[in-house]
Amino acid sequence: MMPHNKLSVESALQQEFTQFAALIKQLPDDLFTQTPNGSWSAGQHLEHLILSTKPVNLALRLPGWLLILLFGKRNNRPGRNYNEVVEKYRAVLANGAVATGGYVPKPVMAAQRAKLLKIFLSQLKQLTGSLQRITDEQLDNCIVPHPLLGKMTLREVLFFTIYHTGHHLKILQSREKLEGI
Repeated sequence: MMPHNKLSVESALQQEFTQFAALIKQLPDDLFTQTPNGSWSAGQHLEHLILSTKPVNLALRLPGWLLILLFGKRNNRPGRNYNEVVEKYRAVLANGAVATGGYVPKPVMAAQRAKLLKIFLSQLKQLTGSLQRITDEQLDNCIVPHPLLGKMTLREVLFFTIYHTGHHLKILQSREKLEGI
């Protein structure tokens, strides 16, 4: 199902975050910290998702008038639907885009797992709580900058957050040793 309204966005966020957390919880410590072929460990994927969700939560907590003052307002372009946001993100990745700056996770130790999972799930709780308070008008008219995708409406950023979480889940699931998990 393609999320579009607040209820379906909330449901999709719940589903993706919960599935990602469930996979992380059941990993043995060695797979949680292992960096196959120099790629991120499962713990680093978790940390990256936390780092990328925090600014979304901040934007959702700010008053709409402040977001408009800081970043402007969606003008003539129509809002993108979920599939259009996903297409744009995939195209950027295909052109070699990678996480940079504050979105690149540091090494993560097995002892950090419980704390990081708690933070990750609290980010979900904040997202869903903000979603209940924010208006559809704000979701569709307030824009914020995305480091890879440019200016996006709040609704588009939520679509990205849903897909992005699932994208990292699929990366972890595709690893040979995780296939049975």
